[in-house]
Amino acid sequence: MTTAEPVSPQSPEVAESAAGVAGMAEVAGGGPGAPAAVKSAVRTVLLLEHFAARPGLHSLADIQHDLSLPKSSLYMLLRTLVNLGWVETDATGTRYGIGVRALLVGSSYIDGDEVVAAARPTLDRLSDDTTETIHLARMDGTSVVYLATRQSQHYLRPFTRVGRRLPVHSTALGKALLATHSDEEVRALLPRRLEAVTEHTITDRERLVDELALVREQGYAVDREENTLGLRCFGVAVPYRTPARDAVSCSVPVARLTAGHEQRIKAALFEARDRLSVATRRM
Repeated sequence: MTTAEPVSPQSPEVAESAAGVAGMAEVAGGGPGAPAAVKSAVRTVLLLEHFAARPGLHSLADIQHDLSLPKSSLYMLLRTLVNLGWVETDATGTRYGIGVRALLVGSSYIDGDEVVAAARPTLDRLSDDTTETIHLARMDGTSVVYLATRQSQHYLRPFTRVGRRLPVHSTALGKALLATHSDEEVRALLPRRLEAVTEHTITDRERLVDELALVREQGYAVDREENTLGLRCFGVAVPYRTPARDAVSCSVPVARLTAGHEQRIKAALFEARDRLSVATRRM
């Protein structure tokens, strides 16, 4: 079975999270006279996003080292969130991780999103037409986040989950969305250094910009084992906004991808894009 690799401490996903943590830490400082309530709120978000990017349980010392927050304040914040169910701890009470209430918030976002609701029939049909794994994803900074998935009907298939965050530059979803921006906007958005997720990932920014010109011309993007070895993905942006923020993709193991199957996938994606354009016209 082809599976997506787990997030490691050096992955682009965690690197982006760390950059976001650093940015919010500046806000948390707030300067002289910053309201204490705002500082506490920012620290809470810092902590929850830190846990979200690093599954498992972590010691107070490790969390304090990563976030550079005062140890006494961090401890009190952790204990408060444990009591509220947002953070969980082990039997010793010395290691901490994300709590079950965070799942409720994530589920609420998906359940209340109008695009996800409108896309369900189209995603179902696209899954039936291609028999492959289907994703609906949204651009968030320099990542794309899965909002909905449909699993492949085949035994050999990629592992996927709603909420998974992937680098925008290494995915067909991300490249389809980047192509709806101008070259100048893309250069401003992307970091100077593009992380290599696999040996096939495009890490040169100008080469990526050149590829986006081809995406605009042909109407779809391709991930050629750039995010997961053994997996090729095709993606199209959903143009209910300009620039687009949502995209749909189809992932298929290279071992099963024939020229005829590739053409059927592309045709099905174009049809899905057109149906979604109608379904989301007023959003």
